[in-house]
Amino acid sequence: MKYDVLIIGAGVCGSAVARELSRYQWKVGVLEKEEDVCCGTSKANSGIVHAGFDAPAGSMMAKLNVEGNRMMPELSRELDVPFRQNGSLVLCFREEEREKLQALYERGQQNGVPDLRILEQEELRKLEPNVSAEAVAALYAPTGGIVCPFGLTIALAENACTNGVDFYFDKNVTKIEKTAEEEQGRFRVFAGEEVFTADYVVNAAGVYADVFHNMVCETKLHITPRRGAYCLLDKEAGDLVAHTVFQLPSIYGKGVLVTPTVHGNLLVGPTASDMEDKEGTNTTGAELSELSEKAARSVTRLPMNQVITSFAGLRAHEDGGEFVIGEAEEAKGFIDCAGIESPGLTSAPAIGKMVARLIVEQRKPREKEDFCPVRKGVLNPAALSKTERARLIQEQPAYGTIICRCESISEGEIIDAVTRPLGAKSLDGVKRRTRAGMGRCQSGFCSPKTMEIIAREKGLPLESVTKSGKGSEIIQGRNKDRLSKEEKK
Repeated sequence: MKYDVLIIGAGVCGSAVARELSRYQWKVGVLEKEEDVCCGTSKANSGIVHAGFDAPAGSMMAKLNVEGNRMMPELSRELDVPFRQNGSLVLCFREEEREKLQALYERGQQNGVPDLRILEQEELRKLEPNVSAEAVAALYAPTGGIVCPFGLTIALAENACTNGVDFYFDKNVTKIEKTAEEEQGRFRVFAGEEVFTADYVVNAAGVYADVFHNMVCETKLHITPRRGAYCLLDKEAGDLVAHTVFQLPSIYGKGVLVTPTVHGNLLVGPTASDMEDKEGTNTTGAELSELSEKAARSVTRLPMNQVITSFAGLRAHEDGGEFVIGEAEEAKGFIDCAGIESPGLTSAPAIGKMVARLIVEQRKPREKEDFCPVRKGVLNPAALSKTERARLIQEQPAYGTIICRCESISEGEIIDAVTRPLGAKSLDGVKRRTRAGMGRCQSGFCSPKTMEIIAREKGLPLESVTKSGKGSEIIQGRNKDRLSKEEKK
């Protein structure tokens, strides 16, 4: 199949690029090896919209971080994505470290971060009463924020899809070749038994971006998966802090943070462990103990006994510690979007514009007159007035049937998540779109009913409904069928 542009990876950056390219009159496709968008790094991060004071002045990271931060309020309104500009604090625990805090402030000034201030103890305590008494000062960045990471990724992808981008799932790219005849496309991309051709390939493959770069370029790229473990706390702990609370950064990144989430929980993490396994998202007891100990230094009375789940994600750390974005000199038309670690989520909207601009400036396609930048998310009945909600339930009774008790998610919301563009096909897909299964019981009660809804709406046998794609089937068979077979014997 022939495309003008093929994007490898349906994470937040691949989806942001797809949305920007969908503004133009050309054929764009996205290849994703998993069963849904947002199944890699993008689903397992802090959800922080960084202000932009941490990246080295003059770096691509710094520029795109600040630009992405500025874009986020309008983007969240266009795409109906939860976003809150709650501000961030970087704690300094010793007087001897004030120079580091001042250097961070000055770097932020150079990067163009507005309204930065250094707070002394008294003002810090007024702003965040539960911050550790050990903190002697803090850098305050009011433009810092929080967003739903999977909500943002899904919204970008859905909007790209409704504007004409083709998404292919369960398409594991195994080989990329440069072609001799440009009229047939400069690249052949092999995904399973299918072969795609494209004039441009955008390499947004996360921890696998070096693998694809090295297939077409002599100058090699090396990405180290950097695992970060997190703990998510119950909503009872969600108001312990109002701001995102960091510690002074180290060589491994911004360190352990404590932050509220846009959905009312409290998030603690991440750790940082370099590894070679590009699928190594397991958590360990040692990591979680380290996480708890470090986080307790920032916030007093941190209730780690209220953890409802732990998880880990892999950051794509490139050896140079910088984003690698641009057209490869050795392979014209091959555009890297690699090494996208923190602040990658914040930078994603700006990365999307930058990558699209690289292609647009070469081919100068026509803009679509009917491009629609607006997307409406899954309807949230809880956001309606009592009168509006009663009317909704009267018109659509499924919104009156609660499936997930922990998060008060209705059958109507799950149906919406399954049947909308790029709809959910698995329990995790529903969870990321509606939060059904993300509450205190972690889907202990709602998963059977959710599976029935998915099977019904997709026209599938219940046995084929998965947790997260092929290989994660939940039902292995039916006792009635098994007993019937045994009786016949």
